[in-house]
Amino acid sequence: MSEEIQQTVIGTRGSDLALVQAAAVERTLSLAFPDLRLHRRVIRTTGDRRTDVALKDVAKAEGTDKGIFTKELEEALRADEIDIAVHSLKDVPTIIDEDFEIAGVLARAPIRDVLVSRNSGGLDGLASGSVVGTSAVRRAKQLQWLRPDLKVVDLRGNVPTRLRKLTEGAYDAILLAEAGLTRLGYRMSLPVTIGGATLHFAPLAEDFFYPAAGQGAIGLEIRKGDEAAAALVGGIRDASTFVRVRAEREFLRLLEGGCSTPVGVYSVYHGDMLQMDARVFPEQGGEPATAKAHGSDPLKVARQLFESLA
Repeated sequence: MSEEIQQTVIGTRGSDLALVQAAAVERTLSLAFPDLRLHRRVIRTTGDRRTDVALKDVAKAEGTDKGIFTKELEEALRADEIDIAVHSLKDVPTIIDEDFEIAGVLARAPIRDVLVSRNSGGLDGLASGSVVGTSAVRRAKQLQWLRPDLKVVDLRGNVPTRLRKLTEGAYDAILLAEAGLTRLGYRMSLPVTIGGATLHFAPLAEDFFYPAAGQGAIGLEIRKGDEAAAALVGGIRDASTFVRVRAEREFLRLLEGGCSTPVGVYSVYHGDMLQMDARVFPEQGGEPATAKAHGSDPLKVARQLFESLA
């Protein structure tokens, strides 16, 4: 292996979850390429810095059309400061700069959303008027559709910060991704005590509460044409997950949607057959458009899903 390949710089955000994901990538690379020498570079992104406005409004506040959690990592890729950028794939815009590519993903974690509350009983156990925090437009729209009697408010911060805000009584419940909670060591079957308060986890089935495109997947972005980085990512790419997330992101592209668009979509891949379901919410509220599709070609299934929305 050449010296260029042996010295590889991994770029990541600095949140607890991002660092856990970067460590997972590094472990997987080290197992596949024992002689590889890795260095980690932590990069603060616009989304990390701008916690003073709602997540959906950060890009507008910054006057940018770039991904608020990816822009600075891509700048580091362009400058040859890092070789592989590690992302939560659901945070990556559907269309990225032509100089880059999502070359692979690790095996996917659970894709469900989780209702975390100070009382047990899950979604059905929330009293009318309960305050639920989330930063995702998709989660907010879906929750308002399922439970219009609840009050949905904005929630910012990393996972530990959001859990702390819940224990302090700012919310009755919050919505988080199961993947992030699991990667941080939380077990969905057990309550957790934080600051003297007991929190309960209630995962929401993906066929009931549709997840985001790419949810639960760690995406690996490289410079297009970087053969050394492509070989490394190709050596650890999880093929089944890659099929699923390519289809989910292609569906978003056809919708001209992005990571802040209120769209829920999930896929199941068995053998060579892909099943997809989608729920697209109108910006002004109301009933979502829905669709189902299946087939063996992920991009064709995504198009079929798009064309069958009703």
